Amino acid sequence: MTETETIRRTERVRASELLGRGWLNTGGKDVSLEDLRGKIVILDFWTFCCINCLHVLDELRPLEQRFSDVLVTVGVHSPKFEHEADPDALAAAVERYEIAHPVLDDPNLVTWQAYSARAWPTLVVIDPQGYIAANLAGEGHVAGLTSLVEELVTEHEAKGTLHRGDGPYVPPEPVSRTLRFPGKAVPVGRELGGSDAAQGHFMVSDTGHHRIVELDADLATVVRSWGGGEDLQKGHHDGDPAAARFNEPQGLTVLPAELAQQVGYDIVVADTVNHRLRGINAETGEVTTVAGNGVQRLLDAERARAGAVESGSLGTDPLNVSLSSPWDVLWSNTLDLVVIAMAGTHQIFTFDPATGELSIFAGTGLEGLLDGSAETAWFAQTSGLTEDAAGDIWIADSETSALRVIRTGAASAEDATAAGAGGTEAPSPVVETLIGEGLFDFGFRDGAPGQARLQHPLGVTALPDGSVLMADTYNGAIRRYRGEHLAADGTTVAASVSTVARGLKEPSDVLLDADGTSLLVVETNAHELVRIAVPKEYLTVDEGATQSQRPSTAVAPGEFSLAIGFTAPTGQKLDDRWGDPTQLKVSSSPENLLLTGAGNSEGLRRTLQLNPEVSEGVLHITARAAACDGAPGEEIPMHAACHLYQQDWGIPVTLEVGAQSELTLDLRGVR
Repeated sequence: MTETETIRRTERVRASELLGRGWLNTGGKDVSLEDLRGKIVILDFWTFCCINCLHVLDELRPLEQRFSDVLVTVGVHSPKFEHEADPDALAAAVERYEIAHPVLDDPNLVTWQAYSARAWPTLVVIDPQGYIAANLAGEGHVAGLTSLVEELVTEHEAKGTLHRGDGPYVPPEPVSRTLRFPGKAVPVGRELGGSDAAQGHFMVSDTGHHRIVELDADLATVVRSWGGGEDLQKGHHDGDPAAARFNEPQGLTVLPAELAQQVGYDIVVADTVNHRLRGINAETGEVTTVAGNGVQRLLDAERARAGAVESGSLGTDPLNVSLSSPWDVLWSNTLDLVVIAMAGTHQIFTFDPATGELSIFAGTGLEGLLDGSAETAWFAQTSGLTEDAAGDIWIADSETSALRVIRTGAASAEDATAAGAGGTEAPSPVVETLIGEGLFDFGFRDGAPGQARLQHPLGVTALPDGSVLMADTYNGAIRRYRGEHLAADGTTVAASVSTVARGLKEPSDVLLDADGTSLLVVETNAHELVRIAVPKEYLTVDEGATQSQRPSTAVAPGEFSLAIGFTAPTGQKLDDRWGDPTQLKVSSSPENLLLTGAGNSEGLRRTLQLNPEVSEGVLHITARAAACDGAPGEEIPMHAACHLYQQDWGIPVTLEVGAQSELTLDLRGVR
């Protein structure tokens, strides 16, 4: 029996029918399993908020192209957030991410439950006779999928059950637009390229066109652009504006003039899908890569094998450091560094253009909402950044629907210096949550920050009056947080959350316009930037708070066994040259759900103690395994290609006496 065969079901389990509200990318036709008979099918359970799901979309593209006559990928969209169940929002996401395969709209999780999916993303492979061949969770499975598809082709071609030819995918009609799903914008407040002509303009990431544009103050005229070329194609290439290529760029920031002169570029771009930072010289138009080696950090097996650095400096060779979906960048006047929202690893990085040093500034890499010191905090797909007058860094933490802040301690240090406390060290950065409860809590509610709710915010900006605006993306609104402050009459006003505007189409960024009296909103799904007036009276909205509705697993209190199934595919071996190549992290919400068993350790098995006094909660589980190319029974070659497999699960549980006392999850394969 080959290694790949060990990940395939030994029993013959018939795949369940594909049921949902409707189909996209099929020319208006429904698709059944019978229609797919004779094809190898990959069901990709995804949701468009999920960065890991977006990674898998890109991982699958080469596989789909190589096996286009025998393989059909079906995206099963199973929403986490309420907004994602909107069919128009899903259609926009399918267009935005250039998905070139059929997509089943599964808003009620019918097909999700039929296939026992527990995490986004989950991949299920169905053979040409309609039986389940494999079940995979997380990212990094393309090499193993390739060998599995090859085996299925050989097997079913010999049996006469493989049918070659086109699948059911029907491409949509192309639409011409000035901007296509713009992501972020920054004002130009200084001379660029030795000219002040750009002042008053805006630098915009024209994300769907894979380019950066300088937009006139009229918000309609493109003054100049970098990337995409005449055919507006994605890729990675440095060079002049026409030759350069980006891949779904998002955040951008303008460096101070003196620093720009020193390093040779004025603008830093978060080139999100290329997992790189790019620099643009506004005078010459030249685009260069300034950080990132193009390897998606979560799949960087060399990094994992060497022992991942969880905090601090990553060195001064930025082109040899792996990044993961940088979503926003900000020049911090306090830190004198570029701050990076590293959405793919749920962390905050910094980059020093002068020295090339990359550092992890905050976040452990675990996904969730946990405050405290910068080194121990948890984030979840950080997507927006701004700095206030005190030097604190505010964060739109999208997957926890949270507004968070890193208190840098800059104001305290300045106060100490002013008071003559020479030599006083600045306090260590601390993370604080102002709005938000956790990964599965969201809503549309104003009022006291502790009760307020957002829904997947992507943008944030600090205003001169001390308040903070949020692009509350999935609520289609601009929201405002104002901390406790003194009114004009000297009375104390409690902190509160209000709504500035609503009815917008997935606003992804917001900033104060040059006149100081209006706001500029990047309205992504309307493909434009719009101005809105700051109202004299803010709205107060209460449409409630909710949670993502996922089936709970009944588990027994007391001793509980957790196991992760993983077997390396054909042509790969677990890389045990430096010890156990597997790792398991376990935590819970609430924290006291776990009496023992929390933490990080080698191996894919763990005995937990579940607290009988807790009725329900969520088990947070992260599994990782490293495998390298190598033949069975032989040593792994020193320079073999290596592969990292990783997945995060959030398993809702209810504690019931007599329920199951063990849980097995599949990272790769079926037990």
